[in-house]
Amino acid sequence: MSGLSELKRGYEERTQRSRAMFERAKNVEPAGVSYRNRYFEPYPFFVKESKGANLIDLDGNVYTDYWCAHMAMILGHAHPAVMQAIKLQAEKGWHHGFVHELEVAHSEAITRNVPSAELVRHASSGSEANFFAVRLARTFTQRAKVAKFEGGWQGAYDPLHLAIKPPFDRPVSGGITKGSQEDTVVVPFNDFEGFKGRIKKEQLACVILEPILFAGGCIPAEREFVKALREYCNETDTLLIFDEIITGFRLGLSGAQGYYKVEPDLTVLGKIVGGGFPIGVICGRREVMEHMDHTKYAGLQYAYHGNTFSGNAITLAAGVAAINELEHSPVYEHIDRLGEMAREEMNQIFTDAEFPAQAVGVGSMFCIHMTKNKPIKDTRGYEHCDQAQCKKLFRFLLENGIVILLPETLHGGVSYAHTEEDINQLANTLKEYVGFKI
Repeated sequence: MSGLSELKRGYEERTQRSRAMFERAKNVEPAGVSYRNRYFEPYPFFVKESKGANLIDLDGNVYTDYWCAHMAMILGHAHPAVMQAIKLQAEKGWHHGFVHELEVAHSEAITRNVPSAELVRHASSGSEANFFAVRLARTFTQRAKVAKFEGGWQGAYDPLHLAIKPPFDRPVSGGITKGSQEDTVVVPFNDFEGFKGRIKKEQLACVILEPILFAGGCIPAEREFVKALREYCNETDTLLIFDEIITGFRLGLSGAQGYYKVEPDLTVLGKIVGGGFPIGVICGRREVMEHMDHTKYAGLQYAYHGNTFSGNAITLAAGVAAINELEHSPVYEHIDRLGEMAREEMNQIFTDAEFPAQAVGVGSMFCIHMTKNKPIKDTRGYEHCDQAQCKKLFRFLLENGIVILLPETLHGGVSYAHTEEDINQLANTLKEYVGFKI
């Protein structure tokens, strides 16, 4: 193998069925995919089966999966306990359209583990949960302004769908009006003085923080920064919202708020708490959450929440089963150890080879940044990363049966199904790459 062109040919030769399916998909889906993050050149492989730490495509090729279904599959794909819960619930009905016992059981599991959670409401996605959390914050405070951090990913809700990657002043999508974002104040991450300078004398309804900028490069917030934000919110009667859609039940049962020992007023959860099914959760302080209670509040004091599939029975059955496994199995000991092992191995390889890259992250999460510039404290570090090199590494890993997304920003995580052998495979493949001149 002498270069990237041969890697590309090798992939195409092994994935003929995926290529044919992609041609079909382009006839009925824009770009031939259901989400832009799932596209990569020359075309994505199509998954036939997922089990444990592996994905199997239409041609029978097996890939070690570090994307973990957008970080949702902390137990690995098709975990037996979750599978059993799904089967049992399916026999009883998969969506009732009325309240049911699993709503209570799932909410109890959330309040049992998440320090800030006193009351819980369910939604169908993380984007939707962030939307309802912001609406609730505005209702409770009777203010409009929202502070959102550079590099934070809060989903597709218009007021939060901005300043995700540099340049932060460039629109992320068409169709988003200036009016929908005029009450959003974009603030710097890990820079409290910069935060105060941006908000000036704004009366904020809330500050929404992703404690680990996962899509932004798996960059942890500094502990003193998080504490300073909590103090600011206390002093100004502003609500602090933690977007824990990634970190919730991944950084331990208590998530990022347990890790940082700082309690927000509201927490948004998703992914893991649905056991791999679509879900969003809004939870937090009783006095705030009660403004969703139509029996207590009305008019401008009431924050509407609800949708057709909130509290879906299959989702909550899977979620309760997944949380039960997290509570009673040594999941975090295993995934955190492998996550640390992966980062240490990768950084040692990069150092030994004098290769301009570094692995960052915390717990079971990691991101490979193609730069030696340290420290990486915020998403502005992307301006110094070699994205072309990143795409080459993505292609090399893919050719060797390893998948980490996205091609230009390689970030991923470890599941309970991963093993030391998987980490060794990743390390050995990286060793080969850094000595392989493309």
